[in-house]
Amino acid sequence: MMTGVGSIIGSGWLFGAQKAVVVAGPAAIVAWIIGMVMVLFIGLVYAELGARFPESGGMVRYAQYSHGSVIGFISGWSNWIAIVSVIPIEAEASIQYMSSWPFAWTHALYSTSSQTLTATGLWLAAVLVFIYFLINFWTVQLFARVNTFITVLKFAIPGLTAIALLCSGFHSENFSQHGGFTPFGWSGVLTAVATSGIVFAFNGFTSPVNLAGEVKRPNRSVPIAVVGSILLAAVIYLLLQVAFIGSLTPAMLANGFAHLNFDSPFANLAMAFGLNWLAIILFADAFVSPSGTGITYTATTARMIFGISENGWLAKSFAHVHPKWRIPRRAMWANLVIAYLFLILFRGWGQLSTVISIATLLSYTTGPVSALAFRDVADGMGSSVRVKGLKILAPIAFVMASLILYAGKWPSTGRVIFVILVGLPIYLFFQYRNEGFKGFGKHLKSSIWMIAYLAFMILVSFLGSAQFGGIQVIPYGIDLLVVAVGSLAFFYWGVRSAWVTPYLERAQTDYETEVRASASPLGRTSDAAADLPSTTL
Repeated sequence: MMTGVGSIIGSGWLFGAQKAVVVAGPAAIVAWIIGMVMVLFIGLVYAELGARFPESGGMVRYAQYSHGSVIGFISGWSNWIAIVSVIPIEAEASIQYMSSWPFAWTHALYSTSSQTLTATGLWLAAVLVFIYFLINFWTVQLFARVNTFITVLKFAIPGLTAIALLCSGFHSENFSQHGGFTPFGWSGVLTAVATSGIVFAFNGFTSPVNLAGEVKRPNRSVPIAVVGSILLAAVIYLLLQVAFIGSLTPAMLANGFAHLNFDSPFANLAMAFGLNWLAIILFADAFVSPSGTGITYTATTARMIFGISENGWLAKSFAHVHPKWRIPRRAMWANLVIAYLFLILFRGWGQLSTVISIATLLSYTTGPVSALAFRDVADGMGSSVRVKGLKILAPIAFVMASLILYAGKWPSTGRVIFVILVGLPIYLFFQYRNEGFKGFGKHLKSSIWMIAYLAFMILVSFLGSAQFGGIQVIPYGIDLLVVAVGSLAFFYWGVRSAWVTPYLERAQTDYETEVRASASPLGRTSDAAADLPSTTL
């Protein structure tokens, strides 16, 4: 759970409150609640998946087990893109806050007009990324100790910030004036969920799932870690959003919410109220919070590359684990290169958070489909954790993810989906090299629903209402209904497309072997085997 909280509370709390209020006004509070509910639903789905398949890098394997190689690659690729890009964004967040330090040289690290880091700022961010890399390079134990310490600070400091601002100057009229509670309409609320870093802020719940292979009692620990980390983080985020809105002075809101543009939002507010002690703590925490998340994601993304390699869609060398330190070091080097590439392409927190959020939503869509499908094609496999009401929960989670994905606005939705599809040539190359195309038709057939779903989302996003960046062929309100009904149809199509893939059969064989090996001569079992009795969450 500390790993989950450590991943969730990163740079999102430093910038998310401002970015959400610029898009949604005071209704940003509702946006955080919607984001929490959606991620909680999806988190419960992945809690069952993580307990059923307690494997390193599990997030990139589930769709391959249920639907074969094509959709497995699409899901794994989108999930990896969403997660690996978190490493540079956390470093960018630290340097952006650093630009508010009361020193002349720090002011040259970030450009407020372009909202991007300068060349010097990028170099410093690159150094931070390398530090995250080094902390994870030797042992899981070092990572765990550093992360637990940092997480305690990350939980305490945002809470202290919210309370200090609430006590220093609270303007209740901010929630009803300047255009009312919803100055940009309810479409702005949905857009805030998709593009303001809210989905990105909650995304860390996947870290316990990806580390499930290194947990003694996955069917107990994974669900607690996933649900607990989401709920704990939600309390902090809501307090911060209320405190941010209420702390804004009439002068700050002279031009409305849309024109707010702090380079270090909470630190700027603290200095405005003369809370210099709080500003100093925030400047320090701007390194602690994002760095803690960056360190955690450096660990989990290495396991994702490991998982993709194990799936067969990257070179097998990336699945090599160091014999002494038990770390997939080659995967870490690959992620370091990609992190630097993202750092160069997206030089500001706002730019990269939108890309991450949309890619994350795409990666979420396969989880609910696979989870419900496994109830039929793999019900006897793995831990017996079963989430109550999954038959209702899974389709709701899929529809909510689709609605928020649509609210990400055209052309951002189309661009990110295109980036995901760009990875298909890599898949085809490794498919040919590793397995050839014998029996490929079955894998392709079971993935048609996903390919059609992505095409459907691009088309509706383009033709949709102007509120979501479309060309207004489908009017506002009707577009949301079309997305909801259409995505529900694709969900059930996807569930029916699942089959007992060769990858699932292989995982089943490995699981049975592990259970047999865990039994002692006296008939007792290890922790893994002791967890086999049915558990309902």
